[in-house]
Amino acid sequence: MPVISIFIAALAVLLSFAPPCGAAPAAEGTIFTLWPLIDYRESPAEGFSNLSILGPLIKFQKKGDDRDTAIRPFFYQSSHAKDRASSTYFLYPAAFHESTPEADTYQVLRLFQRSNFRKDEGGGRDGTTMLFPFYISGRSEKRGEYRSVFPFYGDIYDRFWRDEYHFLMFPAYGSTVNRGTTTRHYLWPIFSTTEGENESGFGVFPLYGQSEKAGVYSKRFVLWPFYTAGKTGLDTDNPTEKSFLFPLYASTESPKKSSRSYLWPFFGYTVDREKKLEATDYFWPLIYTVRGEQRKTDSFLPLYSLDTFPGGEKRWYLWPFYRHEEIRSDIFNRDLDRVLFFLYRSSLESWPKDGSQRRRTALWPLFLYQTTPGGVSSISLPAPVESVLDKEGIEKNWAPLWRLYQRRWDAEGNSASSLLWNLYWHERRGPELAYELFPLISYRETTADSELKFFKGLISLKSSAGEQDLSLLWLPFGLKWGGK
Repeated sequence: MPVISIFIAALAVLLSFAPPCGAAPAAEGTIFTLWPLIDYRESPAEGFSNLSILGPLIKFQKKGDDRDTAIRPFFYQSSHAKDRASSTYFLYPAAFHESTPEADTYQVLRLFQRSNFRKDEGGGRDGTTMLFPFYISGRSEKRGEYRSVFPFYGDIYDRFWRDEYHFLMFPAYGSTVNRGTTTRHYLWPIFSTTEGENESGFGVFPLYGQSEKAGVYSKRFVLWPFYTAGKTGLDTDNPTEKSFLFPLYASTESPKKSSRSYLWPFFGYTVDREKKLEATDYFWPLIYTVRGEQRKTDSFLPLYSLDTFPGGEKRWYLWPFYRHEEIRSDIFNRDLDRVLFFLYRSSLESWPKDGSQRRRTALWPLFLYQTTPGGVSSISLPAPVESVLDKEGIEKNWAPLWRLYQRRWDAEGNSASSLLWNLYWHERRGPELAYELFPLISYRETTADSELKFFKGLISLKSSAGEQDLSLLWLPFGLKWGGK
């Protein structure tokens, strides 16, 4: 990439000939800035370095054996040498590539996907390819290789919740096989047949259809969806009979559950003997109640709703204005508050055993506030999508482009702030302090010395061991006083 090469070459020249503007000695770390072109920071003690070019647009970061490379928003790659893994985003969420010791996966808009699975022996690979729904190929352990070219022909095995799919000039002909039951469609979804051991059926949708397996189930519909009826689970301890005459009447009857609905959705009730609860609704979902040994619900939407259950509860006030959710257990707790779904969203998660917690609060489109389990807090603004999407791809590829202000801090007093992608930045680490407002003023202070600069070193005042050093015009010598 010629542009990147030019900037890296320019950085090398500047680092070679320019004075170390606000830079600490190499052993302590280096900071070099030429806003908005270059921002370079290095901490040898932590094995960390970061080069940013044109603000947040281009980034090269190293931390130990981990590497991050970004050309936002088009490209972001993270690699982890220890785990032999890497992930790459291309104009997230348009395309994604992930490599692990087990497999390589390529994905484009969730429509095209290619996975290569590494074999344990011989270094070979098996893979699947999908450009949904037009092309699908792969290999089934039981049935071998398969391929589908939609809508012309296709054979698919052990995918999409069925054992087999077959079609030819769809919708002219198609069939599925699942647990010994074969269903064939002709001019889908109009004509269909069902075959299996002691099983048969046919349908002319939506006029009439029926299917039956002796001792297992029987189903029928007439002018779907106005009338449906069926019996299922006849070979289990919970045979269930259902009938539906839309919209007048619906019923479900089994040893574990009874349910009725009249003039849906105006009135209905359910008795669940297995869960030991009763539910009644009037003009569902606006008014309904649930009473049970472990659950209680009172809903009078849009005014108020409360649902309590083992380990938690959910509340609505003036739906959809405010919602509160709680989850409680011995190992994990969570409190979630939302106003107008995503206008305001605040989540507090905690782990009682180790006392750690994580908080995330977003007010659209103003700010995002976070606290990690490690005790690091941060705030950034604006936040145009963070209250809606909490995704790693957004955080890496897009968020740095619109975050005009960011600040991070911890309980030990360490902090880092940035305004307009480091036009102004401020960092404190223990007793060390550094800040800069480009190009007017920069300051660095350590336990041993300090340095104050105006206009990137046009005027520089250094202090070390009681000795003061004043220099002008970036000259390597100046006026000194004090000291031994």
